[in-house]
Amino acid sequence: MPLYETVFIARQDVSAKQVEDLAAGFSKIVNDNGGETKRTESWGLRTLAYRINKNRKGHYTLFHFEAPAKAIAEMERNMKINEDVLRFMTVSIETLPEGPSAILRQAEEGEDRPRGDRFGDREDRPRGDRFERGENRGDRPERKFSKEGEE
Repeated sequence: MPLYETVFIARQDVSAKQVEDLAAGFSKIVNDNGGETKRTESWGLRTLAYRINKNRKGHYTLFHFEAPAKAIAEMERNMKINEDVLRFMTVSIETLPEGPSAILRQAEEGEDRPRGDRFGDREDRPRGDRFERGENRGDRPERKFSKEGEE
């Protein structure tokens, strides 16, 4: 039987328990139609790249299935009907991946990019072609600054 990977995004105002129930329901649909759920991962509430139906966040869930195409089609039909599911995507895969997904590995390892001032001290920051205020770059006419009352 072919292997499939499915990710679906549920609305942000749905509780985590309801998302688990949704996932269990979709898994049951596949199992009832001759398939087998290999793995289910909940990625939690994550920020969306853009707003979808006035939602800025969504609950992400990943499935790995071994199932006939008709079972996947029935699961997708139910996802389309369900108003709590914002988006879903199913792809066919050659082999089941080993270990946790990239999202869970990133969460376990912590963030791989630093936050805040990425150059540490401000003196270490590359300055490029910048000049101090009032210094002439040579490609512009000299500007004269005057204080109030002076001309």
